[in-house]
Amino acid sequence: MSTFLHLFFMYLMAIFYIIAGISHFLTPKFYLAIMPRYMPYHLELVYLSGAWLTIALLIAVYPANIQMVQDYWSNNHPQKYAILVRLPLQFVFIWWAYQYTKPIQHSKLH
Repeated sequence: MSTFLHLFFMYLMAIFYIIAGISHFLTPKFYLAIMPRYMPYHLELVYLSGAWLTIALLIAVYPANIQMVQDYWSNNHPQKYAILVRLPLQFVFIWWAYQYTKPIQHSKLH
C-alpha cells in the first residue's frame, strides 16, 4: 500500500472512531436499538462505553504528550511552559470522563 493510501485510511479510521465516540453521547438511540435485551441499564451502558473509550484514548496518547514536552524543552520552544500544563491536565480529563462511568442517580420527585 502506498504511503498516501496508508495515511488516508489511517485518518479515515480516526475520523470514524471520533464520530462514533461522540455519537454515543449525542445520538444514543442508535446504540440503544442494538443493545442486547438481556442487559440492564441500556442508556447507562451506552454512555459508559463511550466514557471508557474516551478514557482509553486519553491514556493511550499520554506518552505522546510526554514526548512533546521533552521535545519542546530540549529545543527551548517558546511554548514549553504551556505544553507542560498538558501533562496534569490529561489526568483532569481522565477524571472528568470517569465521572460518566458511574450509574446515573435518579432522584424521586415528590
